[in-house]
Formats: sequence, structure tokens, C-alpha cells
Amino acid sequence: MGPGPPARRYTVVAILLHWTSAFCVLALIGIGLVMTHAGLAPMRQFQLYQWHKSVGITVLALTTLRLAWRAFHRPPRHPVGMPAPARRAAGAVHGLLYLLLVGLPLTGWAIVSLSPFQIPTVLYGLVPWPHLPLAAFLTDAAAAEEVAKRVHACWAWLLTALLALHVAAALRHHLILRDDSLRRMLPAGRPPTSSEHTEAIR
Repeated sequence: MGPGPPARRYTVVAILLHWTSAFCVLALIGIGLVMTHAGLAPMRQFQLYQWHKSVGITVLALTTLRLAWRAFHRPPRHPVGMPAPARRAAGAVHGLLYLLLVGLPLTGWAIVSLSPFQIPTVLYGLVPWPHLPLAAFLTDAAAAEEVAKRVHACWAWLLTALLALHVAAALRHHLILRDDSLRRMLPAGRPPTSSEHTEAIR
């Protein structure tokens, strides 16, 4: 069973998953910057690392749900008159965002799993989370951990840049182009205009 016809706006589930993911990602960026650059006391830093890991696994779960939901619920089409290059660019940015929302939690999970300290992860202080069995397949776990750290850091900055681009594009559509791109993802957004609906059902 494939996706149905394009909708006039995003479903309630898609909207909920999107904004929950956005909140979690912003929290991850903030926590990540503080825990690595603020010079905190060891216990406070440890607590933030635990929160960072907990929210990261949450983002991985939310992204998995988003991809599964999207596979069976076709999102609205792009606004009427949007040039083909802009559509391709939007698709590329969305695709890269999804890749990072999967790749970043996985690299973070790998870092924790390869660490010589083997500090347990307990999600939100309640749910024990296992380590990936990576060390058994590697001849140099320390080198692999260092690579994972570098990739994780680079991807985190890339995600931050893409999020800024994503927000800027959404505001441009809303404030300058005055189409319904942003309203279709808002919980209380109004339905698209009749011309946009016509484009969606073609």
C-alpha cells in the first residue's frame, strides 16, 4: 500500500512529530554547546551528557516514526509557481536533514559505545540503554571513537547551518512570497488557498 493523494496540509501526526523533533534538536544543540564549552563542574557536565544522550535517542526514534509516517501519508505539494530548481533544493535540504537526524544520534551512540570509560546510558534517568557492540569488530576502538567524535561534531555544525537555512526559507515563504508553506505545518494553520488546492490535486 503506497501513499495516497497529496493532502492540502500536513496531518496532525506529521505536525506533532515535526515540532517535537524541532524542540528536541534545539535542545540538543544548546546542551551540546554548554556541556562542551562552558567549563562546567564534572557532575553537572555528566548530567548534561546524560540529557544529551537521552534527547538524542528520542530524536532517532522520532525520525524513524516520521519516515514511516511519511511513507504512507504523502505530504502537500510545493506552492504554486515555485521554480523547479527551488523545489529540487528544498528536497535536497529535507533529505539531508533526515540523514543527519538519523546519522547524528547513531554517531553519538557509537561514541558512547566505544568509550573506554563505558559509562552507562540511562534515558531520562529511567530506562537503561545498551551500548552498540562495536568494539568486538574493531582492531582499534580508540581510533574509531576519535573518528566518530569528529564526524559527530562536523555533522552537528552542518545540522545547525541547515536548520538556519530551513527557518530562513520558511520565513521567506511566509513573509515575502506569502504562500501557505509555513501555515500548512502550523498546528492551527488555515487551509491552503483554492489555487494551491488546485495545484495539489493535479
